[in-house]
Amino acid sequence: MSARLTTRSGLVAAALLLAPAAGVAHVAPPPVVTLSSQAVPAGRDSGAERAEFRRAHAHGDPLEGLNRGLFSIHQALDRFLFRPAAIAYRTVIPKVIRTGVRHIFSNLGEPVVFVNDVLQLKPKRAAKTFERFAINSILGIGGVLDVAKGEKLPHRNNGFGNTLGRYGIGPGPYLFLPLIGPTDLRDLAGGQADAAVLPVAIGNPFDRIEYQAPHAVLTGLDLRAESDGDLKALLDGAADPYATLRSVFLQSRTAEVGELRHGKGGEANPLDDPLADPEAPAAVAGPKASPSDRNAGAPPLTDTPADPEPASPPPTPG
Repeated sequence: MSARLTTRSGLVAAALLLAPAAGVAHVAPPPVVTLSSQAVPAGRDSGAERAEFRRAHAHGDPLEGLNRGLFSIHQALDRFLFRPAAIAYRTVIPKVIRTGVRHIFSNLGEPVVFVNDVLQLKPKRAAKTFERFAINSILGIGGVLDVAKGEKLPHRNNGFGNTLGRYGIGPGPYLFLPLIGPTDLRDLAGGQADAAVLPVAIGNPFDRIEYQAPHAVLTGLDLRAESDGDLKALLDGAADPYATLRSVFLQSRTAEVGELRHGKGGEANPLDDPLADPEAPAAVAGPKASPSDRNAGAPPLTDTPADPEPASPPPTPG
């Protein structure tokens, strides 16, 4: 069930409503962001005008009709299956066990982060990732304990979707897939590469269903349970939950890939909202998590948003 989620992507990763399926994308849920509200102009309140207004903000989502249908299916599955199972998992399994399992799988993902740090020509990041993996594998009893976090070596999400973005590969169309959640074509492909690292490099047990199935189920249940409150805060107040979720995902992916390409304070502006929900409330907070890619007025088919229009100078006193 789980970023780049990928978002590698991410995602969710990053995935929000459910962790991306094993072998798809390692995307963490997106960071807290604020969505700017945009009201339908006065006198243009009919259903046709609203549809026209929404279409004007759906850049980068050419499959919106299909995506919305899949989103509805996912919501139904989440309401009657995924969320009840996740809440049961959180209720029945003691927190110390859930935390230990989460740390183990996170530690097993560090080699994937390391490989992508190297591919992105980030030697300092790669060294810190290697150090974190070594500390937690040895002193943390195979990753059960996150000892490295206390040594100022927190986990960072990274994946092949980010690597593709680092070298200028655009995100492609936005996608919403049941069991995976919000993603895009780049993160979907990147997630496949991430999932192949351990099975190809090591083989047994990472290439066996006996490992892959528990990994998918446990990480998916854990992420869904941990993000339940944040998801309710994000989506319950949204007039259009699909557009809100899409906007949060694209903003957070823009932030992560923009930092890789331009560094902090570079050209990319993570709060440029290419797909703002036209009916969203004035301030909607997303799930709190690590950053996990996508310009006001232009299709988000690149990770470099347009420069904002400079502010007008203050009037000169008469």
